[in-house]
Amino acid sequence: MPARPDAVAVLPAAPGVYRFRDGAGRVLYVGRATHLRSRVGSYWGDLRDRRHLRRMVGRVARIEALVCDSVHEAAWAERNLLERSLPPWNRIPGGLEVPVRIRLDPSADAPRLDVVSDARPGPGVRHFGPYLGRRRVRSAVSGLSRVYPLAHAGPGRSAGERELARLRGAQDASLPELAAALTAVLDREPGAVAAALAALGARRDAAAAAQAYEAAARLQEEIEAVQWVVAPQRVTAPGEQADGDVTGWTGEVLVRLRIRGGRVRGWDQEPCAHASSGTRAPAGWTPFLRRNAELAARLVALPVT
Repeated sequence: MPARPDAVAVLPAAPGVYRFRDGAGRVLYVGRATHLRSRVGSYWGDLRDRRHLRRMVGRVARIEALVCDSVHEAAWAERNLLERSLPPWNRIPGGLEVPVRIRLDPSADAPRLDVVSDARPGPGVRHFGPYLGRRRVRSAVSGLSRVYPLAHAGPGRSAGERELARLRGAQDASLPELAAALTAVLDREPGAVAAALAALGARRDAAAAAQAYEAAARLQEEIEAVQWVVAPQRVTAPGEQADGDVTGWTGEVLVRLRIRGGRVRGWDQEPCAHASSGTRAPAGWTPFLRRNAELAARLVALPVT
Protein backbone atom coordinates (compact mmCIF):
# COMPACT_ATOMS: atom_id res chain seq x y z
CA MET A 1 0.00 0.00 0.00
CA PRO A 2 1.40 3.48 -0.83
CA ALA A 3 2.41 5.73 2.04
CA ARG A 4 -0.25 8.04 3.48
CA PRO A 5 0.07 11.39 1.68
CA ASP A 6 1.06 14.56 3.54
CA ALA A 7 -2.23 16.16 2.47
CA VAL A 8 -4.11 13.96 4.94
CA ALA A 9 -2.51 15.74 7.90
CA VAL A 10 -3.90 19.07 6.64
CA LEU A 11 -7.49 17.85 6.85
CA PRO A 12 -9.42 18.83 9.98
CA ALA A 13 -11.05 16.52 12.51
CA ALA A 14 -14.44 17.71 11.33
CA PRO A 15 -17.31 16.46 9.17
CA GLY A 16 -17.29 17.14 5.45
CA VAL A 17 -17.13 15.76 1.94
CA TYR A 18 -13.95 14.77 0.13
CA ARG A 19 -13.03 14.19 -3.47
CA PHE A 20 -10.18 12.34 -5.16
CA ARG A 21 -8.83 13.38 -8.58
CA ASP A 22 -6.40 11.60 -10.86
CA GLY A 23 -3.39 13.10 -12.61
CA ALA A 24 -5.55 14.39 -15.48
CA GLY A 25 -7.89 16.19 -13.07
CA ARG A 26 -10.74 13.71 -13.43
CA VAL A 27 -12.88 13.09 -10.35
CA LEU A 28 -12.50 9.50 -9.22
CA TYR A 29 -14.61 9.41 -6.08
CA VAL A 30 -16.74 11.60 -3.80
CA GLY A 31 -17.41 10.58 -0.21
CA ARG A 32 -18.44 12.00 3.11
CA ALA A 33 -16.92 11.76 6.53
CA THR A 34 -17.72 12.38 10.18
CA HIS A 35 -13.98 12.99 10.71
CA LEU A 36 -12.27 14.02 7.48
CA ARG A 37 -8.69 13.32 8.50
CA SER A 38 -9.42 9.81 9.77
CA ARG A 39 -11.72 8.84 6.92
CA VAL A 40 -9.51 10.08 4.10
CA GLY A 41 -6.40 8.65 5.76
CA SER A 42 -8.07 5.23 5.97
CA TYR A 43 -7.75 4.81 2.19
CA TRP A 44 -3.99 4.45 2.69
CA GLY A 45 -4.44 1.75 5.33
CA ASP A 46 -6.38 -1.50 5.67
CA LEU A 47 -9.38 -1.02 3.39
CA ARG A 48 -11.17 -4.09 4.81
CA ASP A 49 -14.65 -4.09 3.23
CA ARG A 50 -13.55 -1.43 0.72
CA ARG A 51 -10.85 -3.48 -1.00
CA HIS A 52 -12.42 -2.75 -4.38
CA LEU A 53 -11.08 0.82 -3.96
CA ARG A 54 -7.45 -0.29 -3.79
CA ARG A 55 -6.86 0.22 -7.50
CA MET A 56 -8.41 3.67 -7.27
CA VAL A 57 -6.08 4.76 -4.45
CA GLY A 58 -3.06 4.15 -6.66
CA ARG A 59 -4.44 6.66 -9.16
CA VAL A 60 -5.20 9.49 -6.70
CA ALA A 61 -3.13 12.57 -7.48
CA ARG A 62 -5.03 15.21 -5.53
CA ILE A 63 -7.30 15.38 -2.50
CA GLU A 64 -10.00 18.03 -2.18
CA ALA A 65 -12.38 18.59 0.74
CA LEU A 66 -15.26 20.76 1.91
CA VAL A 67 -15.56 21.18 5.68
CA CYS A 68 -19.17 21.17 6.88
CA ASP A 69 -20.75 22.28 10.14
CA SER A 70 -22.46 18.95 10.81
CA VAL A 71 -22.52 15.36 9.65
CA HIS A 72 -26.04 15.97 8.36
CA GLU A 73 -24.80 18.85 6.22
CA ALA A 74 -22.03 16.61 4.88
CA ALA A 75 -24.60 13.93 4.05
CA TRP A 76 -26.66 16.44 2.08
CA ALA A 77 -23.60 17.80 0.28
CA GLU A 78 -22.60 14.30 -0.80
CA ARG A 79 -26.13 13.49 -1.94
CA ASN A 80 -26.54 16.70 -3.93
CA LEU A 81 -23.23 16.25 -5.71
CA LEU A 82 -23.80 12.58 -6.56
CA GLU A 83 -27.34 13.07 -7.84
CA ARG A 84 -26.04 15.05 -10.82
CA SER A 85 -22.78 13.25 -11.55
CA LEU A 86 -21.54 9.80 -10.53
CA PRO A 87 -17.74 9.41 -10.55
CA PRO A 88 -16.44 6.04 -11.74
CA TRP A 89 -15.70 4.68 -8.26
CA ASN A 90 -19.01 5.69 -6.69
CA ARG A 91 -21.78 3.13 -6.84
CA ILE A 92 -25.03 4.81 -5.67
CA PRO A 93 -26.34 8.11 -7.06
CA GLY A 94 -27.27 10.35 -4.15
CA GLY A 95 -26.38 7.98 -1.34
CA LEU A 96 -28.52 5.60 0.68
CA GLU A 97 -30.66 7.83 2.91
CA VAL A 98 -34.23 8.74 1.92
CA PRO A 99 -35.22 12.43 2.21
CA VAL A 100 -38.19 13.03 4.51
CA ARG A 101 -39.86 15.90 6.37
CA ILE A 102 -41.39 16.33 9.81
CA ARG A 103 -45.03 17.43 9.83
CA LEU A 104 -46.47 19.34 12.78
CA ASP A 105 -50.27 19.41 12.78
CA PRO A 106 -51.67 21.26 15.84
CA SER A 107 -55.34 20.75 14.93
CA ALA A 108 -57.53 20.25 17.99
CA ASP A 109 -59.26 17.13 16.69
CA ALA A 110 -56.12 15.16 15.76
CA PRO A 111 -52.85 16.87 16.73
CA ARG A 112 -49.75 15.00 15.61
CA LEU A 113 -46.04 15.11 14.95
CA ASP A 114 -45.01 12.62 12.31
CA VAL A 115 -42.65 11.84 9.42
CA VAL A 116 -43.86 12.28 5.83
CA SER A 117 -42.34 11.92 2.40
CA ASP A 118 -44.01 14.98 0.86
CA ALA A 119 -45.03 18.37 2.19
CA ARG A 120 -48.81 18.50 1.79
CA PRO A 121 -50.34 21.79 2.93
CA GLY A 122 -53.15 21.94 5.46
CA PRO A 123 -54.69 24.49 7.84
CA GLY A 124 -52.11 25.37 10.47
CA VAL A 125 -49.77 22.56 9.35
CA ARG A 126 -46.02 23.18 9.23
CA HIS A 127 -43.39 21.05 7.56
CA PHE A 128 -39.75 21.03 8.62
CA GLY A 129 -36.78 19.71 6.70
CA PRO A 130 -36.02 18.04 4.42
CA TYR A 131 -33.88 15.65 6.40
CA LEU A 132 -31.97 12.55 5.34
CA GLY A 133 -32.66 9.14 6.84
CA ARG A 134 -36.26 8.09 7.55
CA ARG A 135 -35.36 5.78 10.43
CA ARG A 136 -33.27 8.42 12.18
CA VAL A 137 -35.89 11.13 11.72
CA ARG A 138 -38.57 8.82 13.11
CA SER A 139 -36.37 8.31 16.15
CA ALA A 140 -36.09 12.09 16.54
CA VAL A 141 -39.88 12.43 16.38
CA SER A 142 -40.21 9.69 19.00
CA GLY A 143 -37.85 11.56 21.31
CA LEU A 144 -39.53 14.92 20.82
CA SER A 145 -42.93 13.32 21.41
CA ARG A 146 -41.71 12.05 24.78
CA VAL A 147 -40.92 15.58 25.89
CA TYR A 148 -43.80 17.34 24.11
CA PRO A 149 -46.67 14.79 23.83
CA LEU A 150 -48.68 16.76 21.30
CA ALA A 151 -50.81 13.80 20.23
CA HIS A 152 -52.19 13.48 23.78
CA ALA A 153 -52.94 17.18 24.29
CA GLY A 154 -56.17 17.74 22.36
CA PRO A 155 -59.28 18.86 24.22
CA GLY A 156 -60.94 15.50 23.61
CA ARG A 157 -58.26 13.50 25.39
CA SER A 158 -59.24 10.24 27.00
CA ALA A 159 -58.36 9.46 30.60
CA GLY A 160 -55.50 7.27 29.37
CA GLU A 161 -54.09 10.06 27.21
CA ARG A 162 -54.29 12.52 30.10
CA GLU A 163 -52.42 10.06 32.29
CA LEU A 164 -49.76 9.53 29.62
CA ALA A 165 -49.30 13.30 29.31
CA ARG A 166 -48.97 13.50 33.09
CA LEU A 167 -46.34 10.77 33.15
CA ARG A 168 -44.40 12.64 30.47
CA GLY A 169 -44.51 15.85 32.50
CA ALA A 170 -46.84 17.78 30.20
CA GLN A 171 -50.20 17.42 31.94
CA ASP A 172 -50.53 21.18 32.35
CA ALA A 173 -49.32 22.14 28.86
CA SER A 174 -51.90 23.29 26.36
CA LEU A 175 -51.95 22.24 22.74
CA PRO A 176 -50.68 25.65 21.53
CA GLU A 177 -47.87 25.57 24.11
CA LEU A 178 -46.70 22.14 23.01
CA ALA A 179 -46.90 23.10 19.32
CA ALA A 180 -44.91 26.27 20.01
CA ALA A 181 -42.24 24.32 21.91
CA LEU A 182 -41.87 21.80 19.08
CA THR A 183 -41.71 24.59 16.51
CA ALA A 184 -38.93 26.30 18.44
CA VAL A 185 -36.88 23.08 18.55
CA LEU A 186 -37.37 22.31 14.86
CA ASP A 187 -36.56 25.93 13.98
CA ARG A 188 -33.23 25.31 15.75
CA GLU A 189 -33.67 27.96 18.45
CA PRO A 190 -30.68 27.28 20.74
CA GLY A 191 -32.52 27.51 24.06
CA ALA A 192 -35.34 25.26 22.89
CA VAL A 193 -32.92 22.69 21.48
CA ALA A 194 -30.91 22.65 24.70
CA ALA A 195 -34.07 22.20 26.79
CA ALA A 196 -35.31 19.28 24.68
CA LEU A 197 -31.93 17.52 24.76
CA ALA A 198 -31.62 18.09 28.52
CA ALA A 199 -35.07 16.57 29.10
CA LEU A 200 -34.20 13.50 27.06
CA GLY A 201 -30.82 13.25 28.77
CA ALA A 202 -32.49 13.26 32.19
CA ARG A 203 -34.81 10.44 31.10
CA ARG A 204 -31.86 8.45 29.75
CA ASP A 205 -29.89 8.88 32.97
CA ALA A 206 -32.89 7.87 35.08
CA ALA A 207 -33.36 4.74 32.99
CA ALA A 208 -29.69 3.84 33.33
CA ALA A 209 -29.82 4.39 37.10
CA ALA A 210 -32.79 2.02 37.26
CA GLN A 211 -30.77 -0.51 35.22
CA ALA A 212 -33.27 -0.23 32.37
CA TYR A 213 -30.44 -0.37 29.90
CA GLU A 214 -32.50 -1.06 26.80
CA ALA A 215 -34.65 1.98 27.52
CA ALA A 216 -31.53 4.06 28.17
CA ALA A 217 -30.02 2.92 24.86
CA ARG A 218 -33.23 3.79 23.02
CA LEU A 219 -33.25 7.25 24.59
CA GLN A 220 -29.62 7.77 23.59
CA GLU A 221 -30.57 6.93 20.00
CA GLU A 222 -33.35 9.49 20.19
CA ILE A 223 -30.97 12.13 21.55
CA GLU A 224 -28.58 11.54 18.67
CA ALA A 225 -31.48 11.63 16.21
CA VAL A 226 -32.70 14.98 17.54
CA GLN A 227 -29.15 16.30 17.23
CA TRP A 228 -29.19 15.12 13.60
CA VAL A 229 -32.34 17.04 12.65
CA VAL A 230 -31.38 20.28 14.45
CA ALA A 231 -27.77 20.32 13.24
CA PRO A 232 -26.57 23.23 11.06
CA GLN A 233 -27.31 22.53 7.41
CA ARG A 234 -27.19 25.05 4.57
CA VAL A 235 -26.44 23.08 1.41
CA THR A 236 -30.11 22.13 0.94
CA ALA A 237 -32.38 25.10 1.59
CA PRO A 238 -36.12 24.30 1.63
CA GLY A 239 -38.35 26.50 -0.47
CA GLU A 240 -35.53 28.44 -2.09
CA GLN A 241 -35.46 28.35 -5.88
CA ALA A 242 -32.74 30.91 -6.61
CA ASP A 243 -29.91 29.78 -8.86
CA GLY A 244 -26.41 31.19 -8.70
CA ASP A 245 -22.81 30.66 -7.68
CA VAL A 246 -21.16 31.59 -4.40
CA THR A 247 -17.38 31.78 -4.16
CA GLY A 248 -14.57 31.83 -1.65
CA TRP A 249 -11.07 33.00 -2.52
CA THR A 250 -7.74 33.07 -0.72
CA GLY A 251 -5.61 34.85 -3.30
CA GLU A 252 -4.40 31.51 -4.63
CA VAL A 253 -7.41 29.24 -5.02
CA LEU A 254 -11.02 29.98 -5.91
CA VAL A 255 -13.75 27.68 -4.55
CA ARG A 256 -17.10 27.94 -6.30
CA LEU A 257 -20.32 26.29 -5.16
CA ARG A 258 -23.11 26.13 -7.71
CA ILE A 259 -26.58 26.52 -6.21
CA ARG A 260 -29.49 25.26 -8.24
CA GLY A 261 -33.04 25.22 -6.90
CA GLY A 262 -31.82 25.89 -3.37
CA ARG A 263 -29.29 23.02 -3.37
CA VAL A 264 -25.54 23.01 -3.79
CA ARG A 265 -25.27 20.98 -6.98
CA GLY A 266 -21.69 21.66 -8.04
CA TRP A 267 -18.33 22.22 -6.40
CA ASP A 268 -15.41 23.57 -8.40
CA GLN A 269 -12.01 24.90 -7.39
CA GLU A 270 -9.17 26.24 -9.44
CA PRO A 271 -5.97 28.28 -9.13
CA CYS A 272 -6.92 31.93 -9.43
CA ALA A 273 -4.94 35.15 -9.07
CA HIS A 274 -7.98 37.29 -8.26
CA ALA A 275 -11.44 36.98 -6.81
CA SER A 276 -14.24 35.99 -9.14
CA SER A 277 -17.64 37.54 -8.96
CA GLY A 278 -20.48 35.39 -7.71
CA THR A 279 -23.91 35.95 -6.32
CA ARG A 280 -24.16 37.53 -2.90
CA ALA A 281 -23.57 34.73 -0.41
CA PRO A 282 -26.61 33.85 1.71
CA ALA A 283 -26.47 34.66 5.42
CA GLY A 284 -23.98 32.47 7.27
CA TRP A 285 -22.06 31.40 4.17
CA THR A 286 -19.09 33.76 4.39
CA PRO A 287 -17.17 31.83 7.12
CA PHE A 288 -18.00 28.55 5.37
CA LEU A 289 -16.61 29.78 2.04
CA ARG A 290 -13.53 31.38 3.59
CA ARG A 291 -12.43 28.34 5.58
CA ASN A 292 -12.93 26.06 2.60
CA ALA A 293 -10.94 28.32 0.30
CA GLU A 294 -8.12 28.33 2.86
CA LEU A 295 -8.23 24.53 3.10
CA ALA A 296 -8.23 24.22 -0.69
CA ALA A 297 -5.10 26.33 -0.92
CA ARG A 298 -3.28 24.11 1.59
CA LEU A 299 -4.32 20.93 -0.21
CA VAL A 300 -3.30 22.24 -3.64
CA ALA A 301 0.22 22.71 -2.26
CA LEU A 302 0.36 19.03 -1.27
CA PRO A 303 -0.31 16.82 -4.30
CA VAL A 304 -0.47 13.10 -3.63
CA THR A 305 1.96 12.20 -6.40
